[in-house]
Amino acid sequence: MKSYVKVALATVMIGAGVWIGAVYSNTAVGSGTSQPGTADDPVVTKSYVDQQIQKALGGGGSTTPAKPAEPAPSAVEEVKVVNLKPGKILFAKAGTEFIVRSGKAVIYTESKDGVADLTDGVDLVNGQAAPTNHLLSFPRDGRGITVKEGIESGLVVMVRGGYQIK
Repeated sequence: MKSYVKVALATVMIGAGVWIGAVYSNTAVGSGTSQPGTADDPVVTKSYVDQQIQKALGGGGSTTPAKPAEPAPSAVEEVKVVNLKPGKILFAKAGTEFIVRSGKAVIYTESKDGVADLTDGVDLVNGQAAPTNHLLSFPRDGRGITVKEGIESGLVVMVRGGYQIK
């Protein structure tokens, strides 16, 4: 066969394949899609969607938007920057979080249990160094941090939650 005949035949075959594919994809068997607004794909209003959401949440069929829930108190607590002088202890209330930003800090606890270092996933006990820039969580009252012995500069600590300096 001549090369121009081969090219023409290939063009016809490719064209026929594209045409058959296009026709087949527009039928209900091929694509499975339907026109918006039909029974298969209905258009709904925002009030209908809101009503169905309220029903699913157990709030009845009211179309008025629900009042947003009040945020938990811990979610609105601000972060405070605390400067701790040598010889002082920064005690945390239960649930408070500290981040030591500068200085050499050590953990202070009255019990054998310690403070959770959430950054490394370890428990820090009494007298152990508190790493800088690590998130420390205090599960109970009576635990805190202090400046390492022999260090004359203080600490800068970011605190979220309740605390007391003694």
